[in-house]
Formats: sequence, structure tokens, C-alpha cells
Amino acid sequence: LSDNVSGTSRIVGGVFGEGEALPEPLPSTILYLKDYSTVNLAPVSSFILHPSSFPCPRLPRSMLQWRDMSDQRLPAVQAINQLDFMSHSPAQTERVGQRLGEQLQPGDLVLLIGTFGVGKTHLVKGLARGLGADDLVTSPSFVLVNEYRAGPQHQAMPIYHVDLYRLAETAELATLGLEELWAGDGICLIEWPERVAQSLPAEHLAIHIQHLSETKRRMRLAPHGPRYVSLVGTFKGTTFG
Repeated sequence: LSDNVSGTSRIVGGVFGEGEALPEPLPSTILYLKDYSTVNLAPVSSFILHPSSFPCPRLPRSMLQWRDMSDQRLPAVQAINQLDFMSHSPAQTERVGQRLGEQLQPGDLVLLIGTFGVGKTHLVKGLARGLGADDLVTSPSFVLVNEYRAGPQHQAMPIYHVDLYRLAETAELATLGLEELWAGDGICLIEWPERVAQSLPAEHLAIHIQHLSETKRRMRLAPHGPRYVSLVGTFKGTTFG
């Protein structure tokens, strides 16, 4: 593997499967990383690093346990009830979110899947706008959860914007109260949901966003469960006719 992040030296390593420890000695150049949150390992479909075999004090535990499954290419053939379309700008992504947000109901769970900078937070801005929220929408990367309020036309219900990228341990879910958020009377929007894939409800709407060019994104709405099949159908009818 090689890393071209600004301010780093070239890092050479290998691709390892789940549960495999890294070899010794590790390249010393890994200590030159200045911004671990922007490391680009897109060619690797799945990897896991274990803190016990990677003694690098500058990288937090959550980064060592991260596996890059958000940058996988979407299958060319979409499954039944799924909806594919293109967004050509952040503004268009927000407009898509707004149309979808207008259709959301209390208890809905939306998973936002995509790599860094692909437009997940822009989509959340649109979803919040569609729900009538006046709050400033920002990525909750360090606080894990931001809460906004929908407008009066949506009974001012809570909108929970969750970012699990820096979730250090699955056990933190208990203290975070994530299950209460998606089982409550509001809307739950989760970035990096793959971090808790085994704990997620079977019924949800997954939105995959794939980077195609500087401004162009491929988006796929994948409904899981009758409620979300209906939601995608309504969204398709009101947005694309």
C-alpha cells in the first residue's frame, strides 16, 4: 500500500484479512502521518488493524479498528425496489435530501454510506431542511451525536445526526444510547453505520453515495422493510415523476 497524504512519507505494507496481525517490523514512516482522518486507502476493500500489534501512539484506538467498507463500488445491477440516480453538485445532493426529508416519519432510520468527502453531511443538511429544521447542520465527528429539531409541520420531532467514525469500541453503544435514538419518536440519521453493523435494525433505508468525479456522485437508495420500500416509491414519484 502507498499513501499520498500531504506531509507524509511513502508507506509500503500489505493487505491483511480480518483477525490477522501485522508483521514486524512495521515501517517507521507511519509515524509521519499528520492527519489520519484523510488517509486514502480506497483500493483496499476490507482491512482491520489491531492495536495490540500496531504500537503507534499517534493514532487513536478507533482509527486502528476502522475498516474501509464505505468506498466499495456499487454493483452495476441494482436490486428490486432500489433507486439509482446521479448528483452533479453538493447543492443537488442537498436538494435530493430535502425531497426525501419531506417524506420522513417518526421512527425512520436512515444509514448514510460513503467514504470521506463524498457528501454525506450535505445530504443530512437537505434531509434536515426537508423536515423544516432551522438548526445549523454540522458533522458530529467528535461529539458522535448532534440533535436538531424539525419544524412545526413535523411536530418539532427530534432529528438525531450520528457519526460513528470515531467510535472506539462497540461497547460504547450502551453509553451512547444509540438504540434509544433509532427506536424513539424522532428521525435517526447515521454516518459510518458499518461500525455497528451487527447491532442495526433489519428495517432501515440505506443511502449509498459513490464518488465518480470532483462534483459527480452516484447515489443508491436501498430500502429494507415495507416502510422503506414505500418511502423510496413515494420519493421516486415526487422527485422524478
